[in-house]
Amino acid sequence: MAEGSLLAKARSGDGDAFRELTTPFRTELHVHCYRMLGSFQDAEDALQDTFLAAWQGLAGFEGRASLRTWLYRIATNCCLNARRSASRRPARAWDVPDVEPPEPTRWGEVVWLEPIPDALFEGAMGAPLGPETRYEQSESISLAFVTALQILPPRQVAVLVLRDVLGFPARDVAEMLDTTVDSVTSALKRARVGLRQRTAPSGHVLPPASKSADEDAIVAKFARAYESSDITALVELLTDDVFISMPPMPFEYEGREAVGRFCARLFDAGRRYTLIPTRANGQPAFGTYVAAPTGVRHGTGLIVLTLSGDQISAMTRFDNSVLPWFGLPSTL
Repeated sequence: MAEGSLLAKARSGDGDAFRELTTPFRTELHVHCYRMLGSFQDAEDALQDTFLAAWQGLAGFEGRASLRTWLYRIATNCCLNARRSASRRPARAWDVPDVEPPEPTRWGEVVWLEPIPDALFEGAMGAPLGPETRYEQSESISLAFVTALQILPPRQVAVLVLRDVLGFPARDVAEMLDTTVDSVTSALKRARVGLRQRTAPSGHVLPPASKSADEDAIVAKFARAYESSDITALVELLTDDVFISMPPMPFEYEGREAVGRFCARLFDAGRRYTLIPTRANGQPAFGTYVAAPTGVRHGTGLIVLTLSGDQISAMTRFDNSVLPWFGLPSTL
């Protein structure tokens, strides 16, 4: 059915017509909200608020911009409201049984960070992007990129994502944010500087291509070392400046020695792991399971690897609440 006919039906209160109009944009809007908020759950809430606001405000859609642009305006402002509300996931105390962690080398700022399944992200890969995009889609969903966005001021994040990730023209972004083109240009310059300071470590080497034989080889070595509690083999895979974080716990360890000490504490506690491969944020990941005396393996969390050349430059560990998002069971 033509968009105009569907729009008329939706304005008359036809919910099915509204869903048919908006469903094609649902996945890409979900990913947009995730970039803005850094939390999969918060993004789902913002997405629901977006469609509710769109349904209630459909009469005000005048068609001067496309329906997609109008929905992005609503979604962006829902996310800005969510960031202003400061009701973020709080930091959690150390909760790994029988393991006493070493003193952290630093404390994480973005404790509300959550992973996003590749299955969802890949569903948005076909979304149309403007000619002014500066980032590959996979790069713009990486944990490092999303984490850096959370540190920037909210309006700078909105401008950077809309301009550099999605490629919307400055005039459209100014209308979405009820501001001027000059204000958008100024915010974008500041956001680019802030992002560059957060995401361009010295000596960074590009990772191997996603799902390539080179990536598979590194990931397989990591799995063998982790499952066999071989701390020597694990440390050999790490870059000198590797770091590990574990939101919502703020503990972070930076440097090969510190990360090795932390992993040694896990292995020395007698915990034996089974790893189930998956993918998150365009990166290799594993659901982690610990064997109980009964033989049942209980899901303890998800580890996402960041690769640099043929080594691992970061490990991000999330708690077991995220496993269902990846189709992983709570026990094996």
